[in-house]
Amino acid sequence: MRIPKELQECGAETAIILGSGLGGFVESLPHDFSVEYGAIEGLPASGVPGHAGRFIVTKLAGCPLLVAQGRVHLYEGWSAQDVVKNIQLMHAIGIKKLLLTNAAGTLNKSFVPGSWMMLSDHINLLGASPLRGGPNFIDMSEIYSLRLRRLFHEAAKDSRLTLHEGVYAAMPGPQFETPAEIRMLQAIGADAVGMSTVPEAIQARALGMEVAGFSCLTNWAAGLSPTLLSHEDVNAVGRRAAGQMAELLIRAIVGI
Repeated sequence: MRIPKELQECGAETAIILGSGLGGFVESLPHDFSVEYGAIEGLPASGVPGHAGRFIVTKLAGCPLLVAQGRVHLYEGWSAQDVVKNIQLMHAIGIKKLLLTNAAGTLNKSFVPGSWMMLSDHINLLGASPLRGGPNFIDMSEIYSLRLRRLFHEAAKDSRLTLHEGVYAAMPGPQFETPAEIRMLQAIGADAVGMSTVPEAIQARALGMEVAGFSCLTNWAAGLSPTLLSHEDVNAVGRRAAGQMAELLIRAIVGI
């Protein structure tokens, strides 16, 4: 993979990946420069609405921040190794702390749509791992950094933002889950469900990066509401909630 010189020299140690509909997070921030995924040889580019597909280097609270505006997914036909090439690029340019965001359906009746959930753990139901192919026996006891979780809880408290904490289940998609599948996920302890994030978290942990994850809870999961699910609605709720994540990051970034 050929990494553009601007990215190699950006000086950022923290990066954030924006999920479906959350690209608006960077609209009010200054852009030092941006690079399209498709312009980087060897890096997959997403074709999913709500994923612009570019890196943006900006500053938040005076600190350089690398923003990945969108991601690629297994359901697009990419392998688990393909979907983490962005993580490998980040590690190569010196990123040490990774913040993952996604749009997810809520399974927990106390976590209403439009709110945020910080990941305490995940359940990998994708049937794939980016570490497959070798004896990569990486410990996953604390894949989502307890230090970062404490820091973000304090920042949420200071900003009076409701920040739930729970378990994220990753399903392969691209179809939304059935009501029976949602009941299964609730039974095994999941609070939210989506189609991304887990391979990136696994790869980042294997590379020694400190990881935090956040789900924008965009809708009730199937069977919990009479409303039919649509990707357009997911994107719309994500766009409205992006400002809350920006406020949370501004408060937390200094301590990260």
